[in-house]
Amino acid sequence: MEDLRTSETWRIFRIQAELIDGIETLNDLGPAVSVFGGSRIPPDSPYYEATQTFCRRLSDAGFAVITGGGPGIMEAANRGAYEGDGLSVGLNIHLPHEQKPNGYQDLGLTFRYFFVRKLMFVKYSVAFVICPGGYGTFDELFEALTLIQTRKIRRFPVILFGKDYWQGLVDWMRGRVAALGCIEPEDLNLFDLTDDPDEVVRLITTHYVAISKELPEERRRSRG
Repeated sequence: MEDLRTSETWRIFRIQAELIDGIETLNDLGPAVSVFGGSRIPPDSPYYEATQTFCRRLSDAGFAVITGGGPGIMEAANRGAYEGDGLSVGLNIHLPHEQKPNGYQDLGLTFRYFFVRKLMFVKYSVAFVICPGGYGTFDELFEALTLIQTRKIRRFPVILFGKDYWQGLVDWMRGRVAALGCIEPEDLNLFDLTDDPDEVVRLITTHYVAISKELPEERRRSRG
């Protein structure tokens, strides 16, 4: 007889447990911004410094900041939030090469399953900021754009931070992807591109003020 602990049924229980733990832990978080970016960006990078700056300002403006909980840009974002007035949250993930949580978190969770972790980012955020990064960063970017494009979630700010890093991708999407008809030209309006930390804060606060007027009080904590 198959050992329950190694069965698909047991896996469902583990998934359910992660969902419950994430929802119970984050349900009263308040308005939050998820920040994504590469774990290999060093502390002396201008991207690290800028991320720390705008996350400090978001924190002081009353937003929690959520990251993947690791080093690099994630550390910069958590560090900025930790130094501000809001909560700094890390959603770590079990990996073959274990990712060590950074030390700038008021609240931390560790997930086994990527899709449960990704659900938490989407459910409890009022905006995504996408800083320079690799495959994982690209994954979060295009998943958010797909969900917005297909109207599976309410539209919210998706901000690409770092023009010199992202401009080539944006030009390719406009010149090749949209030109071939694989996306509509207006789909290029689903995100913003900036180098300005103040612009990041402005876009997010303006959006949150607008949706706060539309949503009933009990739904202002999240878009889920």
